[in-house]
Amino acid sequence: MAADGSPRPGAISPGAEVCCTADTWPDPAVLDRLFTGAQARDLVAYTLGELAPGRTAVVSSFGADSAILLHLVAQVDRSTPVIFLETGKHFPETLAHRDRLIERLGLSDVRSVAPDPEALRRFDPAGGLHAVDPDLCCALRKEEPLERALAGFDVWLTGRRRHQTASRRTMPLVERDGRRLKVNPLAGWDASDVSAYMTIHELPSHPLVARGYPSIGCAPCTSPVAAGEDERAGRWRGTGKTECGIHLTRNGALVRIIPAGRQ
Repeated sequence: MAADGSPRPGAISPGAEVCCTADTWPDPAVLDRLFTGAQARDLVAYTLGELAPGRTAVVSSFGADSAILLHLVAQVDRSTPVIFLETGKHFPETLAHRDRLIERLGLSDVRSVAPDPEALRRFDPAGGLHAVDPDLCCALRKEEPLERALAGFDVWLTGRRRHQTASRRTMPLVERDGRRLKVNPLAGWDASDVSAYMTIHELPSHPLVARGYPSIGCAPCTSPVAAGEDERAGRWRGTGKTECGIHLTRNGALVRIIPAGRQ
């Protein structure tokens, strides 16, 4: 796909012949093949306008290069719901970057979703759970809030890319996520695509990127990345953990960790 959003030779502009409801999704592999070679904007526009109009949300961390997906979405519909998981552990720079992007792109429905206060009192009263049980911390601060936030939506858009980590190299453009579909329009983009798009569209970069943070999550669990490391090598460094849990599925079934009593 061209970084300026123009189609490359062979790219397609899907029509309305593929349609579905939440109960009759087409095989995600079919959609994946249909959009392979198309520009990311095509997939975003199809998802918002034909696949699940009014039933699609964007989930954004407002991290290192979140501006790209948000820019693509804003070009189609600035009122698209955008879910931001306000974990209470973000870098101040992330919150400032979020506010800057909202204003710059004209996003009108950004929803900051916080952890359940009772769950925090029960499982993390001192706020140090991330150092003891990072999986449970992510479940409290990201997974359970996301399940609440996605209620009423059938499809969600993410900005994940295959080149970010070894575990994402086979990520499809469209996949099942429990009863929902998850769409990854930027899956095939590499670092040069990201850089070119950010430059061409003059999108603001997260301020921590220049300080060695190519992937940015919660402050206690994110560290700078050395040259040659995966982009996400600084996430939960030294723990063996590579994902917060919101993207974990097995054969289309959710394998998220939901704290006891919150299922």
